[in-house]
Amino acid sequence: MANAPAPKPTTVKKESSGAASMFSSLAIPICFVVALATFILVLGNGSHFKGGDPESDPTDIFGIIHKGGVIVPIIMTMLLMVIVFSIERFVVIGKASGSGSVDSFVKKVQAFLNAGNIEAASAECDKQKGSVANVIKSGLKKYREMELETKLDVDQKTLAIQKDIEEATSLEMPMLEQNLTIIATLVSIGTLMGLLGTVIGMIKAFKTLATSGAPNQADLSAHISEALINTALGISTSALSIIMYNIFTSKIDKLTYAIDETGFSIVQTFAASHKSASH
Repeated sequence: MANAPAPKPTTVKKESSGAASMFSSLAIPICFVVALATFILVLGNGSHFKGGDPESDPTDIFGIIHKGGVIVPIIMTMLLMVIVFSIERFVVIGKASGSGSVDSFVKKVQAFLNAGNIEAASAECDKQKGSVANVIKSGLKKYREMELETKLDVDQKTLAIQKDIEEATSLEMPMLEQNLTIIATLVSIGTLMGLLGTVIGMIKAFKTLATSGAPNQADLSAHISEALINTALGISTSALSIIMYNIFTSKIDKLTYAIDETGFSIVQTFAASHKSASH
């Protein structure tokens, strides 16, 4: 009986996983196309360079970034990916939290449980909606089933309720962590791509020094500028990735704690009421 509610959440999980995978598959190439178009058409526009020639010296920040070279659109792609996937995670985690404050919802459910009003607690889950409410409602449904169960003792019933809550949690929570891996990966890749751009720029700078009798200050400055631009863009991308990743993991931990806290209350309420009744 503990596995009875599983088919429906499993279907929802598969649909959510498929949607997230499709979103990732589409978002990454779209971010690259947008970044490349921005690099060529916007940053490479002649208005950002002296005489309208992209090969000449830049006149503003857009031209300076364009001088960063071929690594710039790659880092820009990563920066766009951080922004796009962060927005997507905000939406998904927001829906999982439900229509109201999670803390208030947990307190209301615990108050109803302490009063022995399981129906009111279940109704509160219907109002809240979201992943947290779905897990708690599944536990309350199992609570009512165990009240009617006559073949199991109190400890077995309590264990069945706890197992049902754990199963419901395992079906709901992975959806919240999807695409976080991408953001976490960009933390390292952003820095490494910035470093690669820096190395390329410095190689060009030393090549300029090696091939000319007297250092060409303009070429030397251009290559050093290329190195520093890539460094700045790479560090910025990694910094934003770290901030967003920590924000999302904190939100997910808060939801997980709310589920654990309320699930524990459900189990303890059932055990306390039925053990006292048996005595």
